[in-house]
Formats: sequence, C-alpha cells, structure tokens
Amino acid sequence: MEAELAELKQQIAVLTKELSRVSDEAEVRKTHFKYGYYLDKCLYNEVVDMYADHPDAYVEFLGGRYRGKEGIKRLYQGRFQQGFVAGRNGPVRGFLLDHLMLQDIIDVDRTGTHAWCRMRALMQAGTHKSIAETHPRGAVQWWEGGLYENEYLKEDGAWKLFRYRYFPFWHADFATGWQQTRENYIPWPTKTYPEDPFGPDELVDQKMLWPDTRVVPFHYPHPVTGERASEDDLRAPPYGQEAGTGDPLCP
Repeated sequence: MEAELAELKQQIAVLTKELSRVSDEAEVRKTHFKYGYYLDKCLYNEVVDMYADHPDAYVEFLGGRYRGKEGIKRLYQGRFQQGFVAGRNGPVRGFLLDHLMLQDIIDVDRTGTHAWCRMRALMQAGTHKSIAETHPRGAVQWWEGGLYENEYLKEDGAWKLFRYRYFPFWHADFATGWQQTRENYIPWPTKTYPEDPFGPDELVDQKMLWPDTRVVPFHYPHPVTGERASEDDLRAPPYGQEAGTGDPLCP
C-alpha cells in the first residue's frame, strides 16, 4: 500500500510539472500574439508595458539594439509612434500595419521562468490613397516577411517580453513583387542615441535583408538527433559556391 501511494505521488508530481510546462508554453504564445495585436493598431504604450523591467531587456531591430525600458520606449514610442501615427497612441485612418504571427516553436526552461520562441511574421502594410499627401510615408504599400528569435521572462507571475530579436527578412512592393526589391530596402542605422534621438543604444551585426537568405540560428537542437545545425549549413553562399564564400552568421 505504501509503495502504491509513493508511486501515485510520483506520478502526480510528474503530471503537475508537465501541466505547468504546457500552461507556460500557452501563456508565452498568448503573450506574443497579444503583442502582435497591439502592434497592428500602433498601441505602442501597451507594447512597452509588456516588456520586462529587467535591466538586460532589449529589442534588436534592423541592425540596432535598444537596451532597457528607456531604449525600448525610444523605439516604440519614439521612432514608430512619431513616424507612423504622429505621436498618438493608436491607429490613424488609412494606415495599415497588420502582423500575422505564425509557426511558433516555444520552449520553457525547467524553472518555469524563462522561455524562448521562434516565430514567423507576415506583414501587410501601407497607406490608403486618401492619405497619400498627408502621411509622411506618402503613397506606399508593401509585404514583409520576418522571423523572431525571442526570450521571455516570468516577472511577478506574468510572462513578459525580455529579449526581442526581429529579423525582417524580405520586403516586396505590390507592383513589382520580391524579385525587384532593391538592396538595403530599409537603410541600416549609422548613428546611436543620443546623436540620433530615436536611434539604438548600439549597432549590431544583424544585417540580413533579401536577397540575403542566411538562417538565424535556432534556439533549439534537432528534435531527433539532439545536434545543432552546422554554422556552414546556415550560411547562404552564391549558387554553386563553397559555404565559406557566404557571409558569416549574425551573432
């Protein structure tokens, strides 16, 4: 009887741990999806509030790293909020910025307080013709495909955004498609804060835009072999050339 009771207790402990893991994965997924819905409608104050207060929190975006809550505010409430919606918190008529979040792979550590996520984003963006003369972006419409390799922290019982790395891999104008996308479609930052009031705290080697097709390293090992993909296999050399002729991976 005592042996059976001990076995039941062990089974309950295993099931409880598994339930916590599955629940945490679901909460991390919901956290990221909620972030996407706020971002769609330029609710940048809400986005900033989703970030952890941890001093090592940051966002990496287009070759720049925005550190801590102040740097994160500078990106969302400075660069994006001022440039897209004239400083208001929320949408403006005629400006489209829809983020579809897809194909998520989420892993939570054994403590249940730290998680990683790899996820795709497919964006439809642009301006309606009625605001082409009043919006700073003018008459524009584009597709964008990107990839997140993120980290999350549980603070005070809530999952929060921690280290957000977004790689907007490709852009395509509606008229010409991705075949004709110009190089350096979005210019990389060359100045940091405070020289650039909305600039990053530091410049990072994260310059990956179409037609560059390097792979962002996976946060997880192969599910069957347990091995990590070779760095050479993640490069993107010219067709028919050796891997070493391709650019090195982003750190």
